[in-house]
Amino acid sequence: QVQLVESGGGLVQAGDSLRLSCAASATLTENAMGWFRQAPEKEREFVASISAYGTSTIYADFVEGRFTISRDDAKNTLFLQMDSLQPDDTAVYYCAARLYSGVNIKKYMYDLWGRGTQVTVSS
Repeated sequence: QVQLVESGGGLVQAGDSLRLSCAASATLTENAMGWFRQAPEKEREFVASISAYGTSTIYADFVEGRFTISRDDAKNTLFLQMDSLQPDDTAVYYCAARLYSGVNIKKYMYDLWGRGTQVTVSS
């Protein structure tokens, strides 16, 4: 089975940047992928999604232009560049893959999940 492994999380200060990576154990070129996050005692929420081949992207409203999702299919890797981080961005960030090619904001529409990487933003 294909595995997804996130990396790049850490402890940063407000205003800093982080780049998350998600390495897939197989080619997912024809699969849409996404990032979600879950803060303590909160539901897992959508952050960003990118279609197969990277032809389209969609973001949660709270991103407000601060995050960029991208993919490097030659390296089987998904990225999330996060700039201007704020304490409210503190969460475990998960990458996920769909069986289908189109973007989607619903977590139940994703079929494969990584174990997450912790992002902590101090004020």
